[in-house]
Amino acid sequence: MKSILDNRPELAKKVWEVAEVAGYLWQKGWAERNGGNITINITDLVDDEIRNMKPISEKYVIGKVLPNLKGCYFFCKGTNMRMRDLARWPMENGAVIRIGDDCNSYEIIADNPVRPTSELPSHLSMHDYMIGSGSNYKAALHTHPIDLIAMTHHAPFLEKDKLTYLLWSMIPETRAFCPKGLGIIPYLMPSSIELAEATVKALADYDVVMWEKHGVCSVSENIMEAFDMVDTLSKSAQIYMTAKSMGFEPEGTSMADMQALKEAFNLPK
Repeated sequence: MKSILDNRPELAKKVWEVAEVAGYLWQKGWAERNGGNITINITDLVDDEIRNMKPISEKYVIGKVLPNLKGCYFFCKGTNMRMRDLARWPMENGAVIRIGDDCNSYEIIADNPVRPTSELPSHLSMHDYMIGSGSNYKAALHTHPIDLIAMTHHAPFLEKDKLTYLLWSMIPETRAFCPKGLGIIPYLMPSSIELAEATVKALADYDVVMWEKHGVCSVSENIMEAFDMVDTLSKSAQIYMTAKSMGFEPEGTSMADMQALKEAFNLPK
């Protein structure tokens, strides 16, 4: 069967990058059953043939108007689909969707009538924000890192930037590769518009945000960079937990040394 990826090497490369990251998420234990979601904006890789494709689904309502997404195209993990399957068969477990002119609906255009992620409102809200803010970010990732989620079950870690400074202090790479730190969103109903709105608000200050007792969202230029930020934060959480399991409170990098790192590499915050 002909695929939308046929004779489109750049589009195929982006989709297979999603598949690669999906495999990493499964291997790390961050994607139980159908847990986690990925969306990438592929609008700049769409040609006239794709634009003229007839939809293979009805129109679905997003639930909120997203004015910056008019006519945009996205590749999304399918709802109820598993990351381990997305890694092997991305087009059978993902959807290519087109946002309607009303900016509040979408239709599936290829290859199979797979509905996109149930958290689509949150993901599309992030993309709408990124376009509206002039960002070149095109990827949004949601996953369930065991160590980071565990830390959100401890109330003191939910204070603003408490986790940011703790995780930064565990290893210099975290300060360098996650320079905006980690935002915290108090628990909200998964897949809700309220969660979508809170996530967008947090993205004004952070590239990675925690959904309390649920998971992590990250945004970046591409899906690999979005994954790398979460992976780096997870490494810091593991260092902290390993030290605690050895019976001591880790000393951490001093604020003075973190400030010196910020100045040396011209980092934000």
